[in-house]
Amino acid sequence: MKNRVNLKRSESGGAPAELTGAGGGELVTETFAYDGGRQVTVHVPTRPPQAIVFAADGQRISKWGRLLENAGVPSTMIVGVHGLADEMLRIHEYSPGFAPQRFAAHQKFFVEDVRRWTESRFGVALPAQRTAVFGVSAGAELALALGLRHPDVYGAVFCASPGGGYRPPAAMPCPLPRAYLVAGTQEPFFLENARRWAGALRGAGADVVMHERAGSHGGAFWQEEFPLMVAWAFAP
Repeated sequence: MKNRVNLKRSESGGAPAELTGAGGGELVTETFAYDGGRQVTVHVPTRPPQAIVFAADGQRISKWGRLLENAGVPSTMIVGVHGLADEMLRIHEYSPGFAPQRFAAHQKFFVEDVRRWTESRFGVALPAQRTAVFGVSAGAELALALGLRHPDVYGAVFCASPGGGYRPPAAMPCPLPRAYLVAGTQEPFFLENARRWAGALRGAGADVVMHERAGSHGGAFWQEEFPLMVAWAFAP
């Protein structure tokens, strides 16, 4: 297992990486050629990574690394693929039913290209049982879709307040990743979707946590739950 971290070398062929402080650990941002220029921001923890989380909407989620640094969870790298500002195009990338070709192109970038770059750029290659995919809202749909399609890559799915564009398939694939879902009691639409997915995954034999918390869509409970997700998936 490799866990070497090298912050000086760039092999993506894109713009040079930008390194900034992350309140514990460092943030590295790099631009890729995909879709005319897509950024990925990585939270590099202060200690060698014992786990890695690939996240949708990475311009936001990568900054949550400081929460993990202060939570006493296993040292975790966050690889955050930036999402689009246009909400409709974002949904088309994240939910497989709307624009299948766009979803497939983004899936390849997220699962294959970004993962290869992470291994090359940082020397981090961890097995599926130490790797998760994470998203909130529409990004949670992406996490579910990628987790079900690539259980050999992502051993755990972290899903916060999933949207309703992607629903459990009639026939679940096998094997399934473990899944941790959370939704707020003041966001009934998203809570219903989370419950639907939790029930379907449990029914198919997956290891599932479903947590309902006080809060509305986009609430601070997403950030508060994130370290709990990481501890559940990766703590000894």
